Amino acid sequence: MKKAVVLLITFLFFASGLVPAAASSDYLTIGFTMSQTGKFNSESKEQYQGLKLWASQVNSQGGIFVKALNKKLKVRLKYYDDESSKDRVQQLYVRLINQDKADFLISPYSSGLTASAAIIAEQYGRIMMATGAASDSIFNKGYTHVFQIYTPASRYLTGALDILAHFDPKAKKVAVVYENSKFAKSVCTSAKKYAEQNGFQVVLFEAYDSGTTDFTSFINKIKATQPDAIIGGGHFADGETFSKQLFEQKINVKLVSLLVAPAVPEFSELGKAALYVTGPSQWEPLAKFSKETAKSEWYGPDLGEFVEAYKEAYGYEPGYHAAGGYVSALVLQKAIEMAGSIKTEDVRKALETLDITTFYGRIKFDTGDYYGRQMGHSMVYLQWQKKGGKMEKEVVWPLEAKSADLVYPFSSKY
Repeated sequence: MKKAVVLLITFLFFASGLVPAAASSDYLTIGFTMSQTGKFNSESKEQYQGLKLWASQVNSQGGIFVKALNKKLKVRLKYYDDESSKDRVQQLYVRLINQDKADFLISPYSSGLTASAAIIAEQYGRIMMATGAASDSIFNKGYTHVFQIYTPASRYLTGALDILAHFDPKAKKVAVVYENSKFAKSVCTSAKKYAEQNGFQVVLFEAYDSGTTDFTSFINKIKATQPDAIIGGGHFADGETFSKQLFEQKINVKLVSLLVAPAVPEFSELGKAALYVTGPSQWEPLAKFSKETAKSEWYGPDLGEFVEAYKEAYGYEPGYHAAGGYVSALVLQKAIEMAGSIKTEDVRKALETLDITTFYGRIKFDTGDYYGRQMGHSMVYLQWQKKGGKMEKEVVWPLEAKSADLVYPFSSKY
């Protein structure tokens, strides 16, 4: 019933020939909420700064050229503090559409807040670029206006299996040990399915309680099953402890890939225990995506241009939250230029066919059962290596983005 109502409202908007308000002005209004307060404050700030940098650059060039209007439209960002609250998100997105006449929307940070905003975007027939949201479940509800930038959670750890297949096709045994949390379970369940579909044998699939500090029983099970690779994890504290204890027990495996922990700079404080551990990240400044290695049309600034512009604007190097915010708007810009129009249906159709590569990686959207889900962008994989006596984080996968070669096997550090 819900889906039917959403589809009916969507049809009425299309049938009315809705044209965004900017058609009669010199501005496009892009609306969103950010968590200026609440638990998502830090990540949301970075996402906003990426958006703000994009808007500043576009406006300095006169705006986005819209062929149907034969002119450039400058960008106006309109936003409110959602206080990291799902209820407040819905109220504010209605306000952005009805009162502020936002032509297009950017999502809040986090999958939970984005899921709330997506309901409103769909009901009102507004395109929303979903950044800072990795959940797959947002995209199986029949929505046709929500487009994801992040690699979905179902593919967070599948790249580790791709690495294993590429560097060692004979390595087939995988142990999956993960935190018993909703996110980690979802990621690892998808990785298990992917492994089995691709000829791997999952010899251990087991969850540990949040807050676990003694992994002895899990390590004993790993030893007994003699896997080629260990994947899993959950958050920083458990990943750090697990890695330390794997090192202390001198586990003889070829690859270790964990969620969250390896991507955090403090992970290097483990010293040799951190060495050669890999982990996924949405994007890193070290990722060498370039025009020369792009698998689809290149669009936007190159890696160095983005990183330098961000450092000049904010005084430090961007992380993946900032890059995701910038690219969400960059992709919308490209779709408007492709459509030559700011009409919702024209831009939506452009997003359906869009296939580009940016400094952030490839962007392409699913148009099937998970309409709008990201299918082009892949996680980059980090590995801690020792360079000149210092622990350094390097990008080792995908190959077109690598900053260094993968050190393999993991057990070579013992």
